[in-house]
Amino acid sequence: MSKEIQDWLAQRKAAFRGAPYRDASMAMCALVATADGSVHPAERKRVESLIEGHERLKHFPPDQLLRLFNRHIDRLSGDFRRARGGVLREIAKVRDQPALARAVIRTGVVIAGADGHYAHAERQVIHEVCQLLNVSPTEFGP
Repeated sequence: MSKEIQDWLAQRKAAFRGAPYRDASMAMCALVATADGSVHPAERKRVESLIEGHERLKHFPPDQLLRLFNRHIDRLSGDFRRARGGVLREIAKVRDQPALARAVIRTGVVIAGADGHYAHAERQVIHEVCQLLNVSPTEFGP
């Protein structure tokens, strides 16, 4: 493998270890979990499971990830409309990195289905984030 390809792969791998990916992932989880008006226990459990075992999140301290997620949940539960803008800004941190953007959206799709029901409001959030990150929503289902 050429040095250029090795460097490119190393940079791509390192991007998943950065704060933008961490912040966007937890913001996405919280936004999807609160989209239908309440956080279902299965959604919270799925986020905890992701934090503990997801390959791309293993580089971050689990307590830090859970704290970020809970902070977003608290804000969104308090004043959804107001907090939503800040959460979307966190997600937008990965807009210029297509691999990270797609990974963040995939994480949201996983959380959306955690309670066994992919609610219309969750679908709308996924679609909106796809537009925000310049990714086609058709990549992630209907």
